[in-house]
Amino acid sequence: MTDETGREPQSDPREEKFVVDAELLSEDQLDGLVEEYCTRYHGLNDTENPMSERERVRSAVRRQELVVWFDPVENTASLGNPG
Repeated sequence: MTDETGREPQSDPREEKFVVDAELLSEDQLDGLVEEYCTRYHGLNDTENPMSERERVRSAVRRQELVVWFDPVENTASLGNPG
C-alpha cells in the first residue's frame, strides 16, 4: 500500500491556458487584443503614444512571434509569447 498524503493534486488540464489560432478571431477581436497588449506593455513605459505600436504588434501576431492565449478559468484571451 502506498502513502497518498504526500502527493500533490494534479491540475485539471481543462483549466490550463492554451493557444488559439489568430485566424479564428474576427478583426475586431484581434484589434482589441492588440490594443490591450499595447496599453499593458507600452502604456506604462516612457512611450508617449502606446497605440503607435499597434501595427508592429499585429505584425508579430502574423509572424507568430506573439500568439493568442486563452485562459478557460478566467474566460479571457490575451497576447503573449509562444509557449
